[in-house]
Amino acid sequence: MDITFNCPHCAISLEVDSGSAGEQFGCPFCHQTLTVPTVERLVEAPVRSLLPSVKSSVVVTNQSSGENRFSVPITQSSVSSVIQKPNKSLEAMVKESKPGMRVKTIRHSDCKESGKNLFDDTVSEFLNRIGDTQIVSITPINYSYVDAASQKLLTDFGVMVVYRQ
Repeated sequence: MDITFNCPHCAISLEVDSGSAGEQFGCPFCHQTLTVPTVERLVEAPVRSLLPSVKSSVVVTNQSSGENRFSVPITQSSVSSVIQKPNKSLEAMVKESKPGMRVKTIRHSDCKESGKNLFDDTVSEFLNRIGDTQIVSITPINYSYVDAASQKLLTDFGVMVVYRQ
């Protein structure tokens, strides 16, 4: 039978013959000296990795048939605590923070008409309409988009204005 375990230093998955249990060797990835654990020690020893609440996974394989008899990750806490939700977008945070807060994004590519660049005029008109006292922040942005005519990926710029309504 083979034993699959994680290196306690770098958490890379390693597989050795069960006859090697208790022997020492250098990890092929981080080159730290480690001892091949027995199946009993694998179930008890935590992995020192980025996820300290997850213990190592034990896999025992029947070498003659090649089938896994069991493969069980062992955790000390619920899986939901290991999985983190992504951060909310700035627009979503502003909408939830205070009533009356708004975000306006003005893209340079949306301000072109008949070969004329109207970006500065569009931004100035918007800022004059909301007034200086209502502006919380003005942030320049860079973005990429696919041009419909040429099917090429183009980069452009714009501004994001956070303001009170």
